[in-house]
Amino acid sequence: MNTNFFNQVQQLDFTGILQLNISKGIENKLIVTVLLNNEQCGDSAKNLIPPLIFNATPQEFDEGFFEQINAPIKAISGLMVDMEAFMKQMETVKLQSEMEKQKTEKAKKEKETKDKKYKDGMAKVDELEKEGKFREAWMKVPDITEFPEKADEIRKRKTSLSDKFGTPSLFGGVTEEQPEPPKTEEVATYCPINTTNEEVEY
Repeated sequence: MNTNFFNQVQQLDFTGILQLNISKGIENKLIVTVLLNNEQCGDSAKNLIPPLIFNATPQEFDEGFFEQINAPIKAISGLMVDMEAFMKQMETVKLQSEMEKQKTEKAKKEKETKDKKYKDGMAKVDELEKEGKFREAWMKVPDITEFPEKADEIRKRKTSLSDKFGTPSLFGGVTEEQPEPPKTEEVATYCPINTTNEEVEY
């Protein structure tokens, strides 16, 4: 007996595994359950898609079975494919979101570390300034190249400190104060003046 059953199955547009369950019903009818499963689809919502159930005579199945299932199977197959594409897209979005989150957290941590370094540096400058060690304080002021966003503040602080350990020069600049030379005791020596031509013995 020739049949074109499998040829018609081949012509169906679907992706996945097409399952047919056939059981005998009453009054010489057949109950056919059609279920499409796509294992590539990772969305559990696919399990909510109900199977197609038909109850008809064998002759009715021969005459119109594939016409009845063609559109639903195509729609279900397309839905599962879309669901899988959606799941993959969501996974990509989630991964990118996680990467962005890590990037943001890293940048935040680096900024916090940098801010702490700057504050600690300025705190040391304050401490040295209170002790009157203006030159050392000036040397401890953070570098502008490392903290460009604090450039104005750093320049003002260095200028303020340099004014405290320097004195104005003739050319309008700032020169460092030179320490005064140590004072030495002057020793007076007595040297008699010879007002005559006579030789004087000492």
